[in-house]
Amino acid sequence: MNDPTLLNIILIEDDDGDAKAIRRAFSKARIANPIIRVTDGIEALALLRGESGTPPASYVILLDLNMPRMGGLEFLSRIRADPRLQKEIVFITTTSNDDRDKSEAYAHNVAGYILKTKAGTDFINLVGTLDHYWRIVELPTNPYLTEG
Repeated sequence: MNDPTLLNIILIEDDDGDAKAIRRAFSKARIANPIIRVTDGIEALALLRGESGTPPASYVILLDLNMPRMGGLEFLSRIRADPRLQKEIVFITTTSNDDRDKSEAYAHNVAGYILKTKAGTDFINLVGTLDHYWRIVELPTNPYLTEG
């Protein structure tokens, strides 16, 4: 899990059906990147901070907004306030088409806001676009994850 050349996807999603649909879309697009799923912002913070295991060396985050305990917008506020996590690449995947949610998400520097209702072919095409994105961009290594 700590191969720095392998981009992991941290999926923060509480709904089992939506998580399966996202995994299915990745499979249909023939994207084999490892997907690590947590079910809310609290679990995600524990993972990213190394409190519940070792986080992967290289990853992007797919974040749902509406979750129990700690939702996506609160999670974004927390990571953007954490010097070790503030630069993480986050894509929102949500059912919320509310302009206030979009504005707040972009105010927290998300890389994109993706509606889950773009199911089927549109979502598979989107997943393929994400795959191309992280194949061509250079992501920094988080210096807090290096051992020593």
